[in-house]
Amino acid sequence: MSVKDEIHSQIEGALKNAKFPLNTPAELLAEMPNGAVTKCKAGNVELTAGDAGKVLMAGDFPFKSAKQVADVIVQRAGL
Repeated sequence: MSVKDEIHSQIEGALKNAKFPLNTPAELLAEMPNGAVTKCKAGNVELTAGDAGKVLMAGDFPFKSAKQVADVIVQRAGL
């Protein structure tokens, strides 16, 4: 599995129990198991939810699924 795919999978896993839609960055972070310090790691790439939140824009919300969140973060993070 590539680093991109692994990080994507970990983001989806972290949000597997989230209640969607998520309408704000605060709601998204609240659904992460450890909030902003929730960490995804693959190979030599490490990404926290706080870091990932820096690539999100107000227009990205609401998120309707964990896959949608992971798609946007992975794409914008340049993985």
